[in-house]
Amino acid sequence: MIIIKLERFFEKDGYILALMLITVPLAGELKFYPLNEEFRISFGAPVFFFFLSLLRQVPAVLPGFLTGAAVFIFRVFLGLWGGGHDGLAPILYDQASGFFFYMTYACLFYVLKANRFRERPVMLGFIGFMIEIVSDCVELAVQFLIFHTVVTPEKITDIAVIAISHTFIVMSFYSVLKLYETQSREKQTRRQHEHMLMIVSNLYEETVHLKKTLKTTEQVTNDSYQLYREVKGKDEQLSGRILRLAGEIHEVKKDNQRIFAGLSKLISNESLRDYMRASDLLQLVIRMNEKYAESLGKQIDFHCSIEGEHDDYHVFIVLSIINNLTANAVEAMGEEGMISLRLHKPNESMVEFQVEDNGPGISEKIGDIVFDPGFTSKYDEFGTPSTGIGLSYVKEIVTELEGDIRFDNQQRGVVFAIRLPVRHLIQKG
Repeated sequence: MIIIKLERFFEKDGYILALMLITVPLAGELKFYPLNEEFRISFGAPVFFFFLSLLRQVPAVLPGFLTGAAVFIFRVFLGLWGGGHDGLAPILYDQASGFFFYMTYACLFYVLKANRFRERPVMLGFIGFMIEIVSDCVELAVQFLIFHTVVTPEKITDIAVIAISHTFIVMSFYSVLKLYETQSREKQTRRQHEHMLMIVSNLYEETVHLKKTLKTTEQVTNDSYQLYREVKGKDEQLSGRILRLAGEIHEVKKDNQRIFAGLSKLISNESLRDYMRASDLLQLVIRMNEKYAESLGKQIDFHCSIEGEHDDYHVFIVLSIINNLTANAVEAMGEEGMISLRLHKPNESMVEFQVEDNGPGISEKIGDIVFDPGFTSKYDEFGTPSTGIGLSYVKEIVTELEGDIRFDNQQRGVVFAIRLPVRHLIQKG
């Protein structure tokens, strides 16, 4: 436990403390003397308050002592360097009160547990304001004991006004910092959510393939049992082999059913949104494929156009279809290009998605065989073809949803258009 705390300290609070010991003495030299020649007002106090509010593991007393000592030593050094004093003792007396200011400030900050209000800047600012006034009073008391200086009530009012200005400056910077942290966390959360959506979307694709495999194995199992009944009585050895084969296929089907059930349960996890606004879905596709294009070293401009009013659409159905087409377009592009995603309703019962690119297009000789399983026109640098299941999958899922898919070659590039019944994409009820 001690090792873990030390590691945390050196990773975060250690850097803050080191920066504090350098910054506060320097900021303390931006000063003026509103009450007497010994009592100074500087930017050291607000900078000290700001750093204390950032510390998480270290008790405020330690940085208070170290900062007070650093300020004291720095000012004594400057006094010796500048001259004008009769030896070291007068300089030590002059600067001693500053140490007590920072020490008092840190002790009060620790006793009042001001860091509890890190998420409540107004309360933290009020506590800082009160602490600074008390610390100034302690500094004045030390100066009274050393130099017998007298402070009037009017001067205390000046101290309060200055403390308010210090607090306002610190809370402004602190609020900006907290806003930046909040925005950073939101971006990180959004990236994680998008990553999970794409993972589940890919799993959704796999369930479609697995569902097809289940149907195939079920048909093969039935055919095997039918063949077994036909052969039984004619060739006992062959019928036995057929029966064993049918049993093994049946076991494969049961394993696939278990996998399918697990994937389906994962996809329907309530922690993920099943439906999303159409604009958010298309923007998600664009962001994912911008990263994909960047990973391939390509500069591709993405555009999005949505016409009319749309309901929230099923996340994984739309993502698995549109992301497949968009990724295919990215792969077909050269080093530069443009991809446009469009969405509109040709009528109230149908919705049409379009993915257009300005790539090489599709040869007329190829035609509709682009949707055949295993067909591909993409090869890597070693001449190895891709799997060729992307468009065949899209065709399969679109057909299953009672929709249709077509493509149209343009003067430059190609447009894939997918029409789907709205009822299969929106939340029922």
